[in-house]
Amino acid sequence: MRFVHTADWQLGMTRHFLEGEAQPRYSAARRDAVAGLGVLAEQVSADFVVVAGDVFEHNQLAPKVISQSLEAMRNISVPVYLLPGNHDPLDASSVYTSALFKAECPDNVIVLDRDGVWEVRPGVQLVVAPWRTKVPTTDLAAAVLADLPADGTTRVLVAHGGVDVLDPDPGKPSLIRMAALADALDRGSVHYVALGDKHSRTTVGDSGRVWYSGSPEVTNFDDVEADPGHVLVVDVDEADPAHPVTVEARHIGRWRFVTLHRQVDDSRDIADLDLNLDLLPDKERTVVRLGLTGSLTVTDRAALDACLDKYARLFAWLGAWERHTSIAVMPADGEFDDLGIGGFAAAAVDELVAAARSGDGVAAQDAQSALGLLLRLAGGSAA
Repeated sequence: MRFVHTADWQLGMTRHFLEGEAQPRYSAARRDAVAGLGVLAEQVSADFVVVAGDVFEHNQLAPKVISQSLEAMRNISVPVYLLPGNHDPLDASSVYTSALFKAECPDNVIVLDRDGVWEVRPGVQLVVAPWRTKVPTTDLAAAVLADLPADGTTRVLVAHGGVDVLDPDPGKPSLIRMAALADALDRGSVHYVALGDKHSRTTVGDSGRVWYSGSPEVTNFDDVEADPGHVLVVDVDEADPAHPVTVEARHIGRWRFVTLHRQVDDSRDIADLDLNLDLLPDKERTVVRLGLTGSLTVTDRAALDACLDKYARLFAWLGAWERHTSIAVMPADGEFDDLGIGGFAAAAVDELVAAARSGDGVAAQDAQSALGLLLRLAGGSAA
């Protein structure tokens, strides 16, 4: 038996920093990743696809998002099993029970809206634990694993949520307990655990049978998501009584959220940053968060701003990671001597330079900004 394990599509997701046409392109990429699973399923001869929770970003979606999402799933030629997760639980406002979803849901899409065992075909079953609220008070997976027989049936547990051995708060009542998973695997009542909720591809434990597939398209920066953009192709050998499992990751994501930390103290550092940004490929599908530290002259700060302005127009988004960015701007001696001004204007520049050097909070920042603007208006002619 071969199937595709995926999760956390979160169709309808928006990122607050994406502006203009970047957000529609990002949304389209998430749908394209779903539609592309049809090609992958055919390539690997998969029997079905399981989506281990968070198919949709939330239950309150625009009708267009629902229709376009279902159309993307229609392009997958094998059965697609959807598990409600914490973003799209089976509550009173569930997207899965809406009139639009029911009217347009393709025949190949099955919502796993009932706890327990679902038969895929004779000898193959899914054991599922859908979310009915955003805040469960019990381990949903443990409840459906209890009393499952080890009778030779090939079973896949499809569940959503954090696992206690990975979560920093192991006392949370909704966590999936690894001990229950290990017991079910050891007994042979289930043979693979398809998890959702963690957006990076992750194996849990040492059995090789418990996996998070991660999100097929990136949702957060690389300090949070180390390995997104994958789906898993899972093989379970039904002929062998031990039901050995093979898992192969396929990278299908096209977007990247990149974090760059750089020290910038002079024009050479700015040139190096410029080169690094220039070398990043697929700029229209790349989001860059910069953590910059250093001390610059007003001239160099103006050069840095010009560099960042240029690449902000090229990347899907580029901006500062505020809590990791600290750049002091200190006017250099003689930096404004070649402006060719005198009298009152020269005295005003001297006052701005003094204020910029004072380090007096907002006043210093305002003076630095004013000096930078002066340099730009002067065409960068200062020494």
